[in-house]
Amino acid sequence: MSRHIGIVGCSAEGAALCYRTICAEGEAWLGPHAHPEVSMHTPSFAAYVACLESDDLQGVADLMLTSARKLAAVGADFLVCPDNTIHEALPLVAPHSPLPWLHIAEVVADEAKSRGYTKLGITGTKWLVRSDVYPAKLRERGLDFQRPADADREEVSRIIMEELVRGRCVPQSVARFEAVVGRLRDRGCDAVILGCTELPLIMNEQNAPIPALDSTRLLARAALARACP
Repeated sequence: MSRHIGIVGCSAEGAALCYRTICAEGEAWLGPHAHPEVSMHTPSFAAYVACLESDDLQGVADLMLTSARKLAAVGADFLVCPDNTIHEALPLVAPHSPLPWLHIAEVVADEAKSRGYTKLGITGTKWLVRSDVYPAKLRERGLDFQRPADADREEVSRIIMEELVRGRCVPQSVARFEAVVGRLRDRGCDAVILGCTELPLIMNEQNAPIPALDSTRLLARAALARACP
């Protein structure tokens, strides 16, 4: 018997990619066409954006807890959130959550450690990059990190919020993001964290200047490992 995965959704594209990965790769664990039971709850993305823009971390936590309680009510056994940015609120969520969570930054940091990387570039929304979501988990594993320069942070955040969350992949933006990662490489990074669940829409191992850690798919695979003991 596999465990029931609850997905706490935020933005649609990242949540959809996580869901599709769980379903597509579930057969490797459970057999042809099989995957664990999966439920997802997603409030309006606008509600999350309003909280982020007003630095209302408690508001973010309240939205996450609403999803957690609804997923617990339909039988989920544990939770994942395919959105890096709102993990900043997870310390406010965990003490009140009805179910345990997998932490996306822990999953990615463990993967970086296992692959032997030592200095990680952190990319994502401006809120994620300025936060301690990834630095805390990387430090715990003895890993170094670099944040992009301020102008690069703003441009990547713009690409995410204006284009990728709407499923738009603009060639010029792909080139700009590749350049941002190239500058992180030039500052000594040996891998980059795709710390927005939509960034895999425009970067993968084929076009990344340095190895790329796909937080979305890594979280989905960690959920499969938890669901299929």
